[in-house]
Amino acid sequence: SPGRTNVSKAIILHEYGGPEVLKWEDYDPGEPGPGEVRIRHSAMGLNFRDTYHRTGSYKIPGDKFPAIIGGDGAGVIEAIGPDVTDFSVGQRVCYGNGPMGSYAQVRLFPTSHLFALPDNIPDQAGAALLVKGFTAHYLIYKTFPVQAGQTILIHAIAGGTGIIMCQLAKMIGASVIGTTSTSEKAELAKSYGCDHVINYTTESVPERVRDITDGVGVPVVYDGVGLATYEGSLDSLAVRGTLVGYGNASGNFPPVEPLDLMDKGSLYFTRTRGNHFIPDRPEMDRVAGELFDFVGSGKVKIEINKTYPLEQAPQAHIDLEARKTSGCVVYLPE
Repeated sequence: SPGRTNVSKAIILHEYGGPEVLKWEDYDPGEPGPGEVRIRHSAMGLNFRDTYHRTGSYKIPGDKFPAIIGGDGAGVIEAIGPDVTDFSVGQRVCYGNGPMGSYAQVRLFPTSHLFALPDNIPDQAGAALLVKGFTAHYLIYKTFPVQAGQTILIHAIAGGTGIIMCQLAKMIGASVIGTTSTSEKAELAKSYGCDHVINYTTESVPERVRDITDGVGVPVVYDGVGLATYEGSLDSLAVRGTLVGYGNASGNFPPVEPLDLMDKGSLYFTRTRGNHFIPDRPEMDRVAGELFDFVGSGKVKIEINKTYPLEQAPQAHIDLEARKTSGCVVYLPE
């Protein structure tokens, strides 16, 4: 209606920087245009990728400020654009791809990247699932297709993505070695099926991997940590093994020296980006459908280990970067 306002709150960035640049401010998302809906969030996911966008390690599109970050959320549609026919007001939905902007109580979102949230998946699980789930799915099934009987290494196994990767690999029939920083996180990883947990603060990861694999090493290392783990990842690989880099929580991977790859066993190194593996709506539908089936049937568990009010996003980022969080973490809109 004319003059209608929809003032709510959002975490808004006016510049790149530390957690202090995350500002809790009034926000009016406006009315949905063609191909859009307006979602009132019930939960929003926290992902390490959010810290990259906050610092500028991953650029905000066009470096345009003010900006709202955040990649996934769940909620209820409260308005639809003029040509939207495949979604309806009042419908429960979730997303894990598409334009940033989930750090808001209410937002506009394109239906091209939106999914109906199945009745048997709670809102918080839906909000935590898709960014991490899409990533875990393409890493385990496409980047290096894990086979039954293989032993693989996953860094940061107790994080939200690591736990999903672990469960997918166990479904295939692989043996999983995971790294983490505390005994509490080690127990969490074991509860999700991780076969061997290495505490990287007290143990040499390559030495333990060699012990576990009778000196052979692993065919693949999944590394979302980056700078701090790169050398140890290479030294954990078997001949012709593959290092899959998919994140840089400790800083970007260093420049690759080709002769190092040769000397350490004719190794492969790849740095992935999700939309190269899930490039279009049909593939998004296929992968999301599998993830919904896995979670709905209980084969993959999405347990929310901590929640923060969205207003406390700065503290959530501090805790995430200090490795104080584990598993899936979500924001609540109020």
